[in-house]
Amino acid sequence: MTGVRPGPMRVVVCGTRFGQVYLSALARAAPERYRLAGIVARGSDRSVALAKEYGVPLYGAVEDLPDDIDAACVVVSTAVGGGRGAELARALLDRGVHVLQEHPLHPTELADCLRVARRAGTQYMVNTFYPHLEPVRRFISSARRLVELREPVFVDALCAVQVSFDLLDILAEIFDGLRPWSLSPPADTAGRPLTGVDGQIAGVPLTLRVENRMQAGDDSSSLLLHRITVGTDAGNLMLANTHGPVLWSPVLRMPSDATGHFLPDPEEAGERWPDGLNVTGAYVGDPRTPTWAAALHDVWGEGVLTALDRLRERAEAGADPLRGGQRHLAVARAWQELTEALGYPEVAHPDPGAPLTVADL
Repeated sequence: MTGVRPGPMRVVVCGTRFGQVYLSALARAAPERYRLAGIVARGSDRSVALAKEYGVPLYGAVEDLPDDIDAACVVVSTAVGGGRGAELARALLDRGVHVLQEHPLHPTELADCLRVARRAGTQYMVNTFYPHLEPVRRFISSARRLVELREPVFVDALCAVQVSFDLLDILAEIFDGLRPWSLSPPADTAGRPLTGVDGQIAGVPLTLRVENRMQAGDDSSSLLLHRITVGTDAGNLMLANTHGPVLWSPVLRMPSDATGHFLPDPEEAGERWPDGLNVTGAYVGDPRTPTWAAALHDVWGEGVLTALDRLRERAEAGADPLRGGQRHLAVARAWQELTEALGYPEVAHPDPGAPLTVADL
């Protein structure tokens, strides 16, 4: 099993569109931990400019890489997006390079990459990206604790179709898997922006609404990314959007006195609702959300490094990649079932108009 050489892990980034997020993160990483060692791309003007900006070599193919590369971030579309990302990942794994691959993947591609990793003694990990962002990690941690303490009764989720793979992975982290998992056929939603499906996840009733439409050549024009609520008999925990905040809403409690009055004197409220219970809602962690500039530069970059840390930990531990990839295999199969149920995305023609601010509202 290929481990990690002493010193910083030398990492190349394959692909320079969304790969820009990875390049920026690696350039700002602790130098004793990671070192950006190059870019693998076809030589577009963008790739040439980025290689010059970061002061690293531009390689045209895996065969051109030097022998001292430890890991690669493959940020190239796989077959589901019409790209050769999985083929690129397999070539890197065969060369003894650990691979962190951007999602989504067809389950067959994912299984093939895991088998190559095991054979080559390398590590392979799918990066579903958004579960590694700090606000989402905070939500996952709190939701896991919530379902340990109380009985989950529903999950209500909303997402854009291009981030549905990672939404399923978020839920799989909360519930330690997806099974029992099922989906019902979606209702006819022709002409509507959201397609709804019902089902169950880990045996919990699931309501999922997906914006199943995209603008050709631009997957950043969606109306939203993620919104998730986990409901229990004690209250509901919500990730309001991908970058927070995380909100706790306890169930309604109006204890009555012996005569049936439920409107307490304010001075007596503390007797009916002890500390911590006399709330209608509360933030879990920071109530603020980042600006888009901070999200792209800081939150997303820190998420990339969090995912790389997990890959490195697996490499240092000599973990079995096939065993470590079972959850993502289950997610990939569920995602395939979901996208088949939703059907091909409609073409979106967004017209956002002038930007709105909070002050406008």
